[in-house]
Amino acid sequence: MSDYEKYDLGDFKLQGGGVLPGAWIAYKTFGDSGSPAILYPSWYSGAIGDNEWLIGEDKALNPKNFFIIIVALFGNGQSISPSNSDISPFPNVTFYDNVKAQYQLVTQKLNINHLRMVTGWSMGAGQTFQWATQYPDFLDIAVPFCGSAKTSIHNQVFLEGVKSALLAAKGVSSAGSTFGRAESAGSEKRTWTEEERTVGLKAFGRGYAGWGFSQAFYRHKLHEKNYGAKDLEDFMVNFWEAWALSKDPENLLVMLHTWQAGDISKQEPYNGNFEKALASIQAKTLVLPSKTDLYFPPEDSEYEVENMSPGIGTLDVYPSIWGHWAGGPPGNQDDVKWLDERLAKLLEEAPLLEKKEPLVDRTKS
Repeated sequence: MSDYEKYDLGDFKLQGGGVLPGAWIAYKTFGDSGSPAILYPSWYSGAIGDNEWLIGEDKALNPKNFFIIIVALFGNGQSISPSNSDISPFPNVTFYDNVKAQYQLVTQKLNINHLRMVTGWSMGAGQTFQWATQYPDFLDIAVPFCGSAKTSIHNQVFLEGVKSALLAAKGVSSAGSTFGRAESAGSEKRTWTEEERTVGLKAFGRGYAGWGFSQAFYRHKLHEKNYGAKDLEDFMVNFWEAWALSKDPENLLVMLHTWQAGDISKQEPYNGNFEKALASIQAKTLVLPSKTDLYFPPEDSEYEVENMSPGIGTLDVYPSIWGHWAGGPPGNQDDVKWLDERLAKLLEEAPLLEKKEPLVDRTKS
C-alpha cells in the first residue's frame, strides 16, 4: 500500500495540444488542512519521500504550523508515467502542464484558494518559478533553490549528454534538445531489454556523476568522508549507478524533456518575453543558487532577480562546495541548516499577498 494519494485529472489537455489520457497526480500532505498551505514539488527522478527531509517539527516546514503538500512530477513513477501506464509513446509534458495539474489538485481536491509558499529544489525550483508566473496572485512566497526560471543553453548541453548516454544502449540518438529522439520506423513502442536498461542507466549515472557534485566536492574527497565510499569507483557504482538503476529509462526521458523545455515565458501573456515574465512575479521571492552548482550557476539567478519588480526578488547564494547537491537530499547538515534558517525567516516576515485579478484565467485552459 502506497503512503501517498492520487488525484484523478481525467483526460488532461496539455500545453502542446495533446492529451494525457486518464491522468493523475500523486501527492502527500502533512499537517492540518486549515493551516496556511505550502506546496513543495518534487525534483528530477525524485519520489515524494525524497522531499521529506526538509519537513519536521524542528524545521521551518513544520506540520504543526503549516499544511504541507508534496506533489510529484508527471513521469516520476508515482504521478502518471510511462512505468505505471500503458501510454506509449508518452506525450511531452511541460512545467506549465505540471503546475496546471497541481493547481487543480490544490483548488478542486484540497479546497485551497491561496498558498503561503511554494518552494522546491532543482526541477522543484523550476516549478516554483512556474507557479509564480502562471498563478502570480495565488502565493505569498516563492523560494526556488538550486534551479532556474529558464533552462539555459549550457544546461541543455549537459542534459543532451546524459540523454545520449542512455539512448546509446538502444542504438538510437537524441534528435536534439526538446526534440525527443530519433527512432527507426516501427520502433515507436520504445521497449527496453534488461541489458539495454542496465547498460543505458549505468552510463546515464556515470555521466551525471560529473555534474551533480562540484570539482571541490571531489577534490576534498567528500564522496569518501560523507558517503563512506572506499574510492571513486566505489562511489560511481554504489551511489551513481545505484541511483540510476533504480529508475525507469522512459520516466527519465519524460522528465528530462520537461526540464529541457523549461521557460516561464512560454505561456500567455508573456509569449516568449522572459524579462516580462520575471517582472510579473508578485510573490516575495528568495532565489537560492549554490556558488558551485555546475548547471544552475549564480549568474543565471542574478539575472532573474534583476528583472523582477522592485522589492520582489532577493538573491542569497549557498556558500557550499557541494555543487547542485547543496540543496538536495542532505549529505551534510550545514547546508540543511542554511536553507532552513532562510525559509523560517521568510515565512515569519513576508506579508500576505493582496488578492488581485489574475493576469490570465488559466483554469479552463
